Amino acid sequence: MSDVSHRGDLSTHPDVSEMRERYARMLGGRDVALVDGPVFLLGLYCAASPWIVHYTTSQPALMSHNLIMGIAIGLLALGFTRAPERMYGLSWAMCAMGIWLIIAPWIVGSGPDRGVVINNIVIGALALVLGLVCAGTAARSNSRP
Repeated sequence: MSDVSHRGDLSTHPDVSEMRERYARMLGGRDVALVDGPVFLLGLYCAASPWIVHYTTSQPALMSHNLIMGIAIGLLALGFTRAPERMYGLSWAMCAMGIWLIIAPWIVGSGPDRGVVINNIVIGALALVLGLVCAGTAARSNSRP
């Protein structure tokens, strides 16, 4: 094995100030890091909800709709985690997706029963609330000097 103990401190690196500034900028909007996990889990549940609530055969259009919406929410959560500076502007899209999920059983579905409606209302409300939290945090972190 090679001996790497001879390496110097990072403070002697010529770009240390730029790297520290970039690191601080990246962590500046991470107040909402605790929301990334729940958003991903919400997307996962939304995608799996047709099989959990058992409406795959009674509501095939709503089944594929929730699968696609769940994957989209999960991808947004991964984007929030991987590139927060770029992606938190899309938190408003998650709010719109939440509203759509609330009204989708009557538009996409055909005579949905109470369990399907409640399932989508809860998923949509959670997506709306989490999207508002992300949007509020992004707006707050963008207004910092």
